[in-house]
Amino acid sequence: MTATRPAAKQENLTGHAPFDVYEIRKDFPILKQKVRGMPLVYLDNAATSQKPQTVIDSLVRYYTAQNSNVHRGIHHLSEIATHEFEGARSKVKTLLNAADDKEIIFVRGTTEGINLVANSYGRKNIGEGDEIIISAMEHHSNIVPWQMLCQETGARLKIIPINDDGELMMEEYERLLGPRTRLVSVVHLSNSLGTINPIKKIVEMAHSYGVPVLVDGAQAVPHTVVDVQGLGCDFYAFSGHKLFGPTGIGVLYGRAELLDTMAPYQSGGDMIKSVTFEKTTYNDLPYKFEAGTPDIAGAIGLGAAIDYVSRIGLDCIAAYEHKLLEYGTAQLLSIDGLRLIGTAKEKAGVLSFNVGEIHPHDLGTVLDAEGIAIRAGHHCTMPVMDRFGVPATARASLAFYNTREEIDILVKGIHKAIEVFS
Repeated sequence: MTATRPAAKQENLTGHAPFDVYEIRKDFPILKQKVRGMPLVYLDNAATSQKPQTVIDSLVRYYTAQNSNVHRGIHHLSEIATHEFEGARSKVKTLLNAADDKEIIFVRGTTEGINLVANSYGRKNIGEGDEIIISAMEHHSNIVPWQMLCQETGARLKIIPINDDGELMMEEYERLLGPRTRLVSVVHLSNSLGTINPIKKIVEMAHSYGVPVLVDGAQAVPHTVVDVQGLGCDFYAFSGHKLFGPTGIGVLYGRAELLDTMAPYQSGGDMIKSVTFEKTTYNDLPYKFEAGTPDIAGAIGLGAAIDYVSRIGLDCIAAYEHKLLEYGTAQLLSIDGLRLIGTAKEKAGVLSFNVGEIHPHDLGTVLDAEGIAIRAGHHCTMPVMDRFGVPATARASLAFYNTREEIDILVKGIHKAIEVFS
């Protein structure tokens, strides 16, 4: 298929270079390969994103020229590694518009960030008869930690329902808030529906009851500008591997005044100031929550990923992906028998669908034979599947390196699957 390059370019007034998806694709070596003899069409970005060469280079550079432990060393390599590691923390702070570097805690990913809050904040502040509010579109990692806390403390879990378009029913959320509410924990951007939730409004409503809010930002950070101070949230978690960075590294943002009141999630080296057999004094923020040797290379790689998307501009990325989503939505809906699940007015690049009686796993297998990578299953959101009465969906999730031509290849592959199973 011949690429129509000018259509992929868009002018912007943000100080960034004009967006050219074909130039961007050159930065991602994995996109050049073939799968089963066909050019790779990678549409599984909600599961994990691909990595630009600059991120790969940063990992190689660390292990070949900078490898050392951080914070405690006085030799040259340790000083370099510490500088790069803490520099990455500053980049995250800027990315999220946090107030201070100490509000940025490195964790393994969104899941660990949520578990940290559940254990360190939840165990101290949530007791029998108290209530935690989540939504019906949450990833399992924002359901199970709260279920476990409720089982341990006698608290109760309250669920914000969603409508047929996959949008939160805000009037029901307002009814759920009350004097026993102790925490609200909601997803910013649904991984299975693509819904972008009104986080600022959710936070304002919770704060009117004096209730803190945690946001699962795993899917939002790669696709839109996130301003934690503007949103007003108290905690915000995301994973590096969704943001074109390495696996095994993530971030929990927390307001310093809350983090100061919380006990460490894990204990060990670097999270202490002093240790005797009688008493341990904990370290200052953020190190109080970073026990042991951290994922130094991962943090540096995350910093490189932030540099990369910042050069392009997350606003430019969001604008391009929105146009791609509109195109993909129209193309998929032109297929007879296709049901799109998740049609919120405010939505990002997730296309979840079913086609007639074809099981999503079978559809995914046919598409894989064409070199097309999608996800098929419940996407760790089994309550969402129950809400829409399906066991699973096929999910094509977009990134800024995807093209209209790849959407066309996907559509052609779906038609082939329909022929196979007709």
